[in-house]
Amino acid sequence: MSSGGAAGITAPRVEGRVTVRDGRTLGFAEFGPVGGRPILWLHGTPGARRQIPEAARLAAEDVGVRFVGIDRPGTGLSTSHLSDSILDHIADVEILVDELGFEEFGVIGLSGGGPYALAAGAAMPDRVKVVGVLGGVAPTRGDDAVAGGLVGFLVRFAAVYPPLRVPLGVALTAFVRLMRPLGHQGLAAYARFSPPGDREVFARPEIKAMFLDDLSDAGRRLRGPIDDIILFTRDWGFSVRDVRVPVKSWHGDADHIVPLSHGRHMVDLIPDSELFVRPGESHLGGFGAAEEVLKTLLAAWDMPAVRRIAP
Repeated sequence: MSSGGAAGITAPRVEGRVTVRDGRTLGFAEFGPVGGRPILWLHGTPGARRQIPEAARLAAEDVGVRFVGIDRPGTGLSTSHLSDSILDHIADVEILVDELGFEEFGVIGLSGGGPYALAAGAAMPDRVKVVGVLGGVAPTRGDDAVAGGLVGFLVRFAAVYPPLRVPLGVALTAFVRLMRPLGHQGLAAYARFSPPGDREVFARPEIKAMFLDDLSDAGRRLRGPIDDIILFTRDWGFSVRDVRVPVKSWHGDADHIVPLSHGRHMVDLIPDSELFVRPGESHLGGFGAAEEVLKTLLAAWDMPAVRRIAP
């Protein structure tokens, strides 16, 4: 295990790998006190284990939360592997939390991490105390599906991704490595064509530092985003209607990647769910709500068990 981080942001307290099924590994990074209440942070697409905003890292120290960012397969320190479904990946996550000694924990999923956070709630209802979703991707298959958005567009080409999975992953990794010296300029260019809400997020120095640090590390191995797209365009392996733990969702009303209508659709399907709309904010609005997210999730965690939805 090792620790380290980029200038201008709080470094991980520790980073390492845990061996999961078939001898593969999952990479992780921890922030906050070792004795704090554990909350898994599941990164977006693309992203990696350090994709946790500075405000959340600092708040974790103040309120006693132990954040654990997890690399999905094919990203950062994690072995490349295409799971059978989003739900299937959670069997590896369960091994990681067992290894870290967590009996109960919360989960936060950002964008592409949202489906995995909900899957954790569905698979481990006795251990997951609360789920937070920040601009989360919605299902594209089955009775839970909703049309539209970027992922809805990608569904049209679902048959193309699996046979091109390896070359696309190699190309994406090479591209990120090539662009690494131009990271600041690349973020500036992306921000220039983003909605006003996201431009405000990218204007914050600590957010830029976090993205550059996170993607620089993720670029060691970057097949994960391709695998995410494949799994997003398939059946998730569970119904969000069966998620019985409390779910709190934050969504910008100007989200140009995952429309607000998708957030409303998900909240309508999940039995114990609440939506917080971020006015004027786009897909990255959740980064600006980090302290609110943490406060809300801890309050839900502390609610008496009798308030939960019975199965």
